[in-house]
Amino acid sequence: MFIDQAEIIVKAGDGGNGCVSFRREKFIPKGGPDGGDGGHGGSVYLTATPGVDTLLDFAGKHHWKAPRGEDGAGKNRYGKSGDDIALQVPPGTIISDVDHGLILKDLTVPNQTVCVARGGRGGRGNARFASATNQTPRQGELGKEGENRNLKLELKLIADIGLVGLPNAGKSTLISRISAARPKIADYPFTTMKPNLGIAELSDYRRFVIADIPGLIEGSHQGQGLGIDFLKHIERTRIIAHLVDIATLDGSDAYENYRVIRNELELYSQRLAEKPEIVIATKMDLDPDHEKLRAFQAKLERDVIGISSASGYNVDSTKERLWQMGQDSRVALDTMD
Repeated sequence: MFIDQAEIIVKAGDGGNGCVSFRREKFIPKGGPDGGDGGHGGSVYLTATPGVDTLLDFAGKHHWKAPRGEDGAGKNRYGKSGDDIALQVPPGTIISDVDHGLILKDLTVPNQTVCVARGGRGGRGNARFASATNQTPRQGELGKEGENRNLKLELKLIADIGLVGLPNAGKSTLISRISAARPKIADYPFTTMKPNLGIAELSDYRRFVIADIPGLIEGSHQGQGLGIDFLKHIERTRIIAHLVDIATLDGSDAYENYRVIRNELELYSQRLAEKPEIVIATKMDLDPDHEKLRAFQAKLERDVIGISSASGYNVDSTKERLWQMGQDSRVALDTMD
């Protein structure tokens, strides 16, 4: 099950209490204070873990608590500190504090870790208060309370290429052809109900990550269809690969279908609409003379790549083109930095 949002409550461990104790040993008169400090409470961390691609672990468990520190004891024995807990989330997870409306961290880098609730400090035992003027202190400190936070976790997939298009435009078929991803493929709309990530392998150990976004429709930016739930996953992609069915069974115009999706991207986010885009006409096996492709290209007034995932026509060269566009995008970002 693909879960891309969750709300959880994290509680760091409280610190252990300091001990009030005095040395009591045979033949040793006037033993001094020997109360040890309490242990520190455990903290709660979130780590962006490669291989984790959903927030499913947080769907059924909303409360996460780190252990408290143990209390100090006599003979200057310190209490054991509570163990930290590290919760694994997918790279691309945004962590927000619900109560304060603040974004705490955007975990975009694999293995990146952030402390979301810090454990309480252990209290000092009475041995720590001994002085020349107070040789028999009878006070110890209570442990500090660990932090408590209400968090919202929101996943936005990180990929080099994001496939967009109307339902049945051929996105799932293409990603299954150029990567090891195996999304559900059928001849009815909304076959893909969740985003799919795949890694496309090329020669010379080259690779790129590609995301298949569930089919968008008119009104997606307002939540129509699968809508806004998945539009956000395109925001992190470097390149938009816009797939258009060149030989629709319902006779709809390829250019008008293209404009529907472009309009939704622009209404959802201008920044998203400005990302580099490659237009790919799919199902070219149903347009063998390229008549429909030429008509679409003329209306669009830009270059269009025609492919057929079923027959393999132009798939390998398109794969190379996508990789090169991803490289050019990285170079452009490095130059801006």
